[in-house]
Amino acid sequence: MSFFDSEFSNEEEYDLPEENVEEELASCKKILDSGYVFDSVERIEELIQVCMDVDRYEDALFLLDKFLEIFPYNSEYWLKKGIVLNGLFRFSEALLAYEHSLSLNPNDVETLIDKSATEENLGLYDHSQESLEKVLQLDPENDDAMFSLGLLFQRSAQLSKAIDYFLKVVARDPEYSEVYYELGFCYENSAQLDKALESYDKFLELDPYNPNGWYNRGIVLVKMEKLELGINSYDLAISIRENFSSAWFNKGNALADLGRLQEAIQCFKKSFELDKEDETAVYNIANIYEELDDLPAAIKYYTESIKLNDEYYDAYLSRGFCYDSMGKYQLALRDFNKAISLSQDSAEAWYAKADLEYSLGQIQDSLISYKEAARIEPNNYEVWFNLAETYYESGEWLEALKAFDECIRINPNDATSFYGKAKVNFVLSRTQEALECLKSAFQFDPSIRTEFEKDYPEIKSSKLFKRLIGEV
Repeated sequence: MSFFDSEFSNEEEYDLPEENVEEELASCKKILDSGYVFDSVERIEELIQVCMDVDRYEDALFLLDKFLEIFPYNSEYWLKKGIVLNGLFRFSEALLAYEHSLSLNPNDVETLIDKSATEENLGLYDHSQESLEKVLQLDPENDDAMFSLGLLFQRSAQLSKAIDYFLKVVARDPEYSEVYYELGFCYENSAQLDKALESYDKFLELDPYNPNGWYNRGIVLVKMEKLELGINSYDLAISIRENFSSAWFNKGNALADLGRLQEAIQCFKKSFELDKEDETAVYNIANIYEELDDLPAAIKYYTESIKLNDEYYDAYLSRGFCYDSMGKYQLALRDFNKAISLSQDSAEAWYAKADLEYSLGQIQDSLISYKEAARIEPNNYEVWFNLAETYYESGEWLEALKAFDECIRINPNDATSFYGKAKVNFVLSRTQEALECLKSAFQFDPSIRTEFEKDYPEIKSSKLFKRLIGEV
């Protein structure tokens, strides 16, 4: 087969308009099928590059495979094949292409950098690091390799190492804008908010129309409790990219924190308008209406969020609280049960269910629910106290004593729990234990004495009570 002197030869400089890609592909395929390729190599190379630039990776791969049949020892073509396969998310094949390229040109820095990115995509983080470190052995001042190493450490949550590499890059090239963006991220996530803000400010000096930069700057300012300044940054992000749903959402959160609830609602509505799958924006609208005590509106939006995500635990729980407040107890109980089915280890849902069951007179059911809440959160005082009181009311005296003991374990100076224990001991005719508990209760809260006198008027003037008074 010859690669010379064909009717397709073109010695003139070749310039491909992007709009004619389809036509040019057909022409180049004819050239490749004819076998007369040599005079059209640059033309096909340019077409490959155009296909890569406009993400027509399958077409680029076809052309590269044809070229590699003719030029199997061309490391540049193997490199481009790796890039194309990476763009197609065929990472294992891409890695083989890079390795083939390196077997022909072992010290090619560009190939090593691209290979490291594919190794990272495959989860081969140690190999990725080794590839980048080899680049720095060959070219110690390669900023892209240092930047990529920083990104690699950032993504594996080794933020201090990432920061070290990023700082090396900006020390050499203070205009490398992307580095400041990543520094901002690293500082923010290592709780160095002042440095994060400084980094994002530097990034925005170099790239002032980047909406993500303004957005991240807003996040940092809100974390610093500079809510108004944070809102200003979100506004700038939105002015650059009006359909920036996350910026609208975060602005809504900041406005809600400032108590500007109606403005917050509008932001969340705009966020949802831009992202119709975002149930959280709808949930936040419901939350605000609940805070405004507009329970029908809150229920409406909680229901809308559940339509978007029928496993939305928080929405079921919150809607249950609204139904409970409106006296719609069966609907509330249904929602609490649904929340529990979605999150078995939610003490809050079990506790809400227990309180509601108690209010409905379902005492035994409420005891089961309180016990589940206490099992999940064994240091929750309120759960144990309500469980103790419910045991007391249902006449389960020994269980009540155990629950009051748990309350005292959590809060050793809790007068109310000592008084509860005293009442149980009186019922059990454990007079001495009752007296000791009363003494502790009166010591921690003298006002308990008044409650005792109301609960036990017959004891008020007895010798027992006078004895108790004398010992306190």
